[in-house]
Amino acid sequence: MRFTAVIINLLVLLSFNVLSRESPALQTIKAQANHSKIKVLNFGTFHFGPTPDAHSTEFDEEDKNLQKEVRAISKMIAKFRPTIICVESVPEKNEQLNSLYQQFLKHPSELITSSGETSMIAFDVARLNNVEKIYGIDNHMGYNYSVGDFIENSPELTNSIDPKTYLEITNNPFKHYPELAALDEKYESLSLLEKLKFINHPISLNASINANADKLLYVGLDDNFEGADNAALFYHRNMKIYSNLNRIKMNKNDRVFILMGAAHTAFLREFIKRSPKFEMVDTLEYLKTE
Repeated sequence: MRFTAVIINLLVLLSFNVLSRESPALQTIKAQANHSKIKVLNFGTFHFGPTPDAHSTEFDEEDKNLQKEVRAISKMIAKFRPTIICVESVPEKNEQLNSLYQQFLKHPSELITSSGETSMIAFDVARLNNVEKIYGIDNHMGYNYSVGDFIENSPELTNSIDPKTYLEITNNPFKHYPELAALDEKYESLSLLEKLKFINHPISLNASINANADKLLYVGLDDNFEGADNAALFYHRNMKIYSNLNRIKMNKNDRVFILMGAAHTAFLREFIKRSPKFEMVDTLEYLKTE
């Protein structure tokens, strides 16, 4: 046993020394690669207005105190200095979107609330950075995110894949993260800033993918794939959103701010992490008071 322990310690030390010798070179390569990539602030939120989504947050867009909080958050985000701003609107409505933005620029002291977080945050961030145009990158595709709940709540139906895991993800998404579980329990009482910090935490974004798609991979009737088929539709929608992002002409000097519902933010994060084109900044670094 002692001999084995010595061998293990030697291997650890050897690995550490190799990594130490390689580290400066690897850091240089990564720095050079990142320098040529387009910086992205990939920002997730709940929808400020009515939403057909499975999960919603109580939010009164006309509340003046909440509007002050929104303004303060927009100023935090504006420090990223974006040159391109993308929102959860379909490209076919870009003309309407930017017409509304131009209306806001004429009277910037009053937030436009009709388009929820798009008109309340994205418009103000764009104004603060003199961005002339806002891009919608959404794509609408229908899918049944409640197919698993329907099966579980129908006595005549049996989930033949893995009901235990499905229900665990549904009922206890932060089982292994007690601090986030505690925040989740008191979510509605959090300030707007704290809610957005919670939403943009990496673990919360993972949970968002689980809640909207991956938990459906544990659902199916007999030898069928009702859950996987619907999850695939949501994956497909987000792939199209990412493709719409890539339709926008940009170069390495651009800085991209993306404002989407958290589930889309989570999927975009996965695509961007592997991209040779983009580099994400840490969203939480921009959600700080002075």
